[in-house]
Amino acid sequence: MTSIKVAATQMPCSWDMEANIAQAQILVRDAAAQGAQIILLQELFETPYFCQDINDKFKELAKPLKDNALIATFQKLALELEVVLPVSYYEKGENGLYNSIAIIDADGVVKNHYRKTHIPEFPGYHENEYFEAGDSGFEVTQTRYAKIGVGICWDQWFPEAARAMTLMGAELLLYPTAIGSEPSQGEHDSRDHWQRVMQGHSGANLVPVIASNRVGREDGSHTSMKFYGSSFITDGMGAKVIEADRDSTAVIVADIDLAKSGLLRQDWGVFQTRQPKAYEILTKNLPKPTYSDEV
Repeated sequence: MTSIKVAATQMPCSWDMEANIAQAQILVRDAAAQGAQIILLQELFETPYFCQDINDKFKELAKPLKDNALIATFQKLALELEVVLPVSYYEKGENGLYNSIAIIDADGVVKNHYRKTHIPEFPGYHENEYFEAGDSGFEVTQTRYAKIGVGICWDQWFPEAARAMTLMGAELLLYPTAIGSEPSQGEHDSRDHWQRVMQGHSGANLVPVIASNRVGREDGSHTSMKFYGSSFITDGMGAKVIEADRDSTAVIVADIDLAKSGLLRQDWGVFQTRQPKAYEILTKNLPKPTYSDEV
């Protein structure tokens, strides 16, 4: 298949988990009605972003992949609509708790499973209280419509992850996300930086990117966060082809020419002229850099 339609969605989330799941299904149906074949929902859409707080009760939200009602719901939907659905959920694994993605193919089968590799720890984003660093490694999945690589939120800040998945054959990079205001940084707005980094992955790897974020204000016990939406899709050279706004529930759909992007990767030369031996420093644990406060 050389040309497909892809979609990203965004929505607010509450503690009415059934309503969140129902809303996500509505958005998937809307995207499929517009012809989308691969549809990306946001990170951990079943609940509010509970990582604002440190509360062991939230660990009870984790469920195993097997016999998971959320995953089963979207398996049925994927089969009915013949769409690919990477579904984000809080996983109770055999040896830990993970922020995970079940990649459901268009036949309703869970084709692959990815556990978030990079786990942030900042005010408002206390993820290391809830998730182990993923042990799956980066994955590329051959779905009915395209080979996809999926990173989860904080994974998107790491160019190594995007390059690794592209080298493994990814034709699309997908990033489900939960990001908004920074409780420790006042009025700082990371939205443009967030987008530019993923656009850079697209441009550097000559592969389209699909990013889905949540919207709305969510209040924790000590902090409040305003998620800034702005879900977007790029072409194979990093240009945004469609973007949602900062506040609205939305579905965005774009046509992607996989053959064109594939030719770009073949002809542009960034892969043919790579020098892996020169990058060995990337595999070493080095001291954190220090920076002078002097101007």
